[in-house]
Amino acid sequence: MENPNFLKNKYNLHNSPEVESAANRTEARTGEELPQDPEDRIQNYLDRFTEIIERKEPAKREQGIEAIKKVLHNKFIIKPEEIPENYFTNQQRLAREQGHGDIEVTDEMREQLTEVVITDQKSSLDNWIDYLASDDATYPDWLKYYAFRSILSMGDYDKEKKQFSKRSVGTVKPFPDINREALALVLDAIEKKANKKEVNLVVEDEEKKQEFQKLLQGENFAKLYAFAIDKVTPTEEAELANTKGEWVKYRRGKDHMPLVNSLQGHGTGWCTAGESTAQSQLANGDFYVYYSLDKSGKPNIPRAAIRMKGDSIAEVRGIGPDQNLDPFIGDIVKAKLASFPDGQAYEKKSADMKLLTAIENKVKAKQQLSKDDLIFLYEINDTIEGFGYQRDPRIKELREQRKANLREDLPIIFEYSPNQIAYTPKQINKNTKAYIGELEPNIFQKLPDNLEHIYTSFPEGKIERLEMTIGHRNKSQIIKELEKRSKLKDNDEEKVYISSYAHSMLNKPELTTIEKPEQINLVKLKVSDLGFKNITRTNQIYKRAKELGLELCPPEVGPTIRLDYKKIFNKDQSKGNYFYIAMKQISGFDGRPDVFSVYRLGDGERWLSSDWAEPDDEWGPRGEFVFRYRKLDS
Repeated sequence: MENPNFLKNKYNLHNSPEVESAANRTEARTGEELPQDPEDRIQNYLDRFTEIIERKEPAKREQGIEAIKKVLHNKFIIKPEEIPENYFTNQQRLAREQGHGDIEVTDEMREQLTEVVITDQKSSLDNWIDYLASDDATYPDWLKYYAFRSILSMGDYDKEKKQFSKRSVGTVKPFPDINREALALVLDAIEKKANKKEVNLVVEDEEKKQEFQKLLQGENFAKLYAFAIDKVTPTEEAELANTKGEWVKYRRGKDHMPLVNSLQGHGTGWCTAGESTAQSQLANGDFYVYYSLDKSGKPNIPRAAIRMKGDSIAEVRGIGPDQNLDPFIGDIVKAKLASFPDGQAYEKKSADMKLLTAIENKVKAKQQLSKDDLIFLYEINDTIEGFGYQRDPRIKELREQRKANLREDLPIIFEYSPNQIAYTPKQINKNTKAYIGELEPNIFQKLPDNLEHIYTSFPEGKIERLEMTIGHRNKSQIIKELEKRSKLKDNDEEKVYISSYAHSMLNKPELTTIEKPEQINLVKLKVSDLGFKNITRTNQIYKRAKELGLELCPPEVGPTIRLDYKKIFNKDQSKGNYFYIAMKQISGFDGRPDVFSVYRLGDGERWLSSDWAEPDDEWGPRGEFVFRYRKLDS
């Protein structure tokens, strides 16, 4: 699968500064000289990215990807001073054309427009990074590099001209959107060409075939991607209301081309439309596709897919935005899932999508939402789950539409009177039941005992306050209990996995326990809750927390939370959740200062691990820390 020679010939990559720098780092780390062979040096450069995205511990993986994003943002995102003046005058002209009159471009307006441009560019670039780093992108790393390097020089897609503009220093447009199906077609073709295999495009028009072959010889990603996007035509919405059709099963290990041919040209957005992806997926399990009837009454329109990995459902995809199910197909998919042993796990997703559609229809009809509707939409009790790669975009859209109604919605959701909800620290009193607003020094000490909810923003900025007991186990008892649970069977809910770094921290003299049991108060909040919207250093996080009246946790908190999680949180840790313990760092076996992390993998494994926490180490805004706080009367 590796083909660094392609990058050598196309970009002369082996002579680039970044490849040379990567070679120097490898030689410094290993103490061995790297071969001078160009392909070896290119592959060494690519291996660094592969190492980051294949890290098993989610915290370290996210930290690595956030670091990559930061480097790429600094290099490729437009700077405020690079935004051309005509962009602002164009905004002024558009405002006039939309009936807003002559609007002066003030410094404040200029700052707001600049922030929008930069935020959109970051978001669109991050979409590519997240996808190419995901398990869904099964392409070899040299192809990922080719695609990513290409989009860095591409602007927006012109539907009339059917081509991408070129990026320059002053380009204000976001980076291109990801069309997974079009991307799969392009990368499949490039991979076959590089490996001297025949490339057959499934298209009836012979001129189109010849055009594609000509483009393929030039290996111009932008032109190939534009061609593929034009070829991938989404199904008309009028056809979606007709859900009559049939399921087709493509068996594991069988020829993948019938599956590929049935998907290409229908605009599903599924990467399975690419030959190599389809072949890889069918090698791991069966693949089911539901086809609804076309205008000729034949089941040819792909609407939903169920991909298996072994005997288990790996994913469910639809043709809606971000590969969620379209609004009409939910019941058919739900009925099919019921026939699988693990189909029950997907029933919630099906129910969530059905309820979200019902709420969307209510809003369109300007009907009032019920308390249950609001609790669901704001995800008060549970997360809304869909079948797409990303969250269903309707969640954000519906919440945005209700911003003006938020202060009317909150009393309904919480069943409080409006005067029991505070939005500024000055509004907090003994009757306050919920606080939604910014944090100020000692706010956690000032909150009344009967306060039940605290948010920095609603509903994303929910903050958890916890009580736990420490000192009821000494150090040796903690280690003994952790090691005992680590030896349980993998399917045991009490099973605990301990990373090598965390294990070395447990045995360090800095890991101490208090002599008598004591109940302490904790708060779990995100880096963004502290007021940081970008990557932030450890010392900045600790400093800000201290300004708010928070303290570092005793070192036994992390291991104790792992042992007593269900008792402390009154629930099990959700899969994919992880957080760090704000504590005085303890050196791991590599000598670097670490803090404990408590997480649960997507497969259900419950871990006590650690993460590097040097003063200058950086954390993303979504990273969560647990701090201690003392009540005023303690």
